Amino acid sequence: MLEIIEKLEAKRAAARMGGGQKRIDAQHAKGKLTARERVEVLLDEDSFEELDMYVEHNCVDFGMQGNKIPGDGVVTGSGTINGRLVYVFSQDFTVFGGALSERHATKICKIMDMAMKVGAPVIGLNDSGGARIQEGVASLAGYAEVFQRNVLASGVVPQLSLIMGPCAGGAVYSPAMTDFIFMVKDSSYMFVTGPDVVKTVTNEIVTQEELGGAITHTTKSSVADVAFENDIDALLAARDFIDFLPASNREAVPARPTDDPWDRMEHSLDTLIPASANQPYDMHELIRKVLDEGDFFELQPAHAGNILIGFGRVEGRTVGIVANQPMVLAGCLDINSSKKAARFVRFCDAFEIPIITFVDVPGFLPGVGQEHSGIIKHGAKLLFAYAEATVPKITVITRKAYGGAYDVMSSKHLRGDLNYAWPTAEIAVMGAKGAVEIIFRQDIKDPEKIAARTKEYEDRFANPFVAAAKGFIDEVIMPHSTRKRIALGLRKLRNKQLENPWKKHDNIPL
Repeated sequence: MLEIIEKLEAKRAAARMGGGQKRIDAQHAKGKLTARERVEVLLDEDSFEELDMYVEHNCVDFGMQGNKIPGDGVVTGSGTINGRLVYVFSQDFTVFGGALSERHATKICKIMDMAMKVGAPVIGLNDSGGARIQEGVASLAGYAEVFQRNVLASGVVPQLSLIMGPCAGGAVYSPAMTDFIFMVKDSSYMFVTGPDVVKTVTNEIVTQEELGGAITHTTKSSVADVAFENDIDALLAARDFIDFLPASNREAVPARPTDDPWDRMEHSLDTLIPASANQPYDMHELIRKVLDEGDFFELQPAHAGNILIGFGRVEGRTVGIVANQPMVLAGCLDINSSKKAARFVRFCDAFEIPIITFVDVPGFLPGVGQEHSGIIKHGAKLLFAYAEATVPKITVITRKAYGGAYDVMSSKHLRGDLNYAWPTAEIAVMGAKGAVEIIFRQDIKDPEKIAARTKEYEDRFANPFVAAAKGFIDEVIMPHSTRKRIALGLRKLRNKQLENPWKKHDNIPL
């Protein structure tokens, strides 16, 4: 018996060493943690239960039959984050560069299947050179098996990808189909074709970082949500982030104790809106003053800054926040902001997370570039997302809500449950100046008449009461009572029931 136990321990020790001490040292020299170290940081202490530690590849070509390492380049299993179950796979770059083989993929698929069966989030720590070339089409088949599970798990359990090293070729599509992607600056990158292929095909010279680094994907492409300084920061942020999400689409949002009074008044909000309509203010201030302890986990903060998205809590329960940001493009909706918010709204709806929308939007961004790039279809994505969402929806209009953008931003007409406006709100087809120049075109050369007409239009429409008189606004509220109103609204809507007509699936304007 002792001999068998010793043999087991030897096998475990071999698996834990991955590709050996030399490769582990090389990983550390790059400022990166090993696959197992990452799992230890991510999960609660001593909670990780590993599966398939002894799995080896089945490749016999190119001398691979004599080169087998237990675990085959990926550490898989389950554990807890703050006591809640999660499933994890962590690719091991010290073993064949983390390249995916058929058995490597089978390990990932097994834990994804288990996560869907029991209803728990899946977190993938990606650090891989791509498909294992020696296995040919078998490794490609492995990727496709993983892709299929990403699709089946979408909207069933939350999926989070952490890119902590290379992620190239077919490897990028699995993270792309997960709900959120975190990256690490200077050590992670994602691209379909690398710099060498790009140079050969298009003659463009570009570095890995410029082509697919963390900054590129969190600012320009919006492929990733947040970029972190190092592995530790990314993993600790993932722990915080998972705390906001329900375990599956069958479970309610998590609740945590809070000492922040639900009826806390924020009198500073009464002076948040500047006297001049052209002067911006920071929507972050309103968001943080409404949420518990000012805790707001913002997503895609470096991309499409004219709209803000992220998670917070009210009375300890998770809410999703969507808010126009007057500091960027005056809060206009454009292509990037529409896509950014639409995907977030759909995630919240899939997992029964209530959506709070703060509105200060002068309209859609005009311009030839926007029109030719399809703002009609991209703007319709956000409209579609809000319209199909059946979760509790509370909307607060703080200042401007003009034109079609008023409709899009979770208006009463898109089944908004509670639609509030501050006294400073202006709800109209367009701003007074533009409206008057169209309605009274014949007087455009008479500045006095135009000024009088503009004042008349402002007196008539530059307030929330016209919309309130039609029932489109449920109540005009004082800014300082916003948190209390939202908290009360969420309590009332907790048992909301609303279903869309039966369909196989909808056809969102992609």
